[in-house]
Amino acid sequence: MSEYARRRPRKVCNFCLERIVEVDHKEVARLRRYISERGKILPRRVTGTCSLHQRRLTVALKRARHMALLPFATDQH
Repeated sequence: MSEYARRRPRKVCNFCLERIVEVDHKEVARLRRYISERGKILPRRVTGTCSLHQRRLTVALKRARHMALLPFATDQH
């Protein structure tokens, strides 16, 4: 492991900081931060969410997609 990787500050779960227990699928503005430009769900190592909230976030994103609040994919080539 490189020296830089050891000194990097640990990412903290935003849901834990704000004491959010359930991730609401109707909060589209919050959910957009956790998907890429292509519409893919970002992994934990990128977002810093804990495993509990990452699982709940995934379910919320899929529900929002199903209800057409978020796109499944974008039309980028």
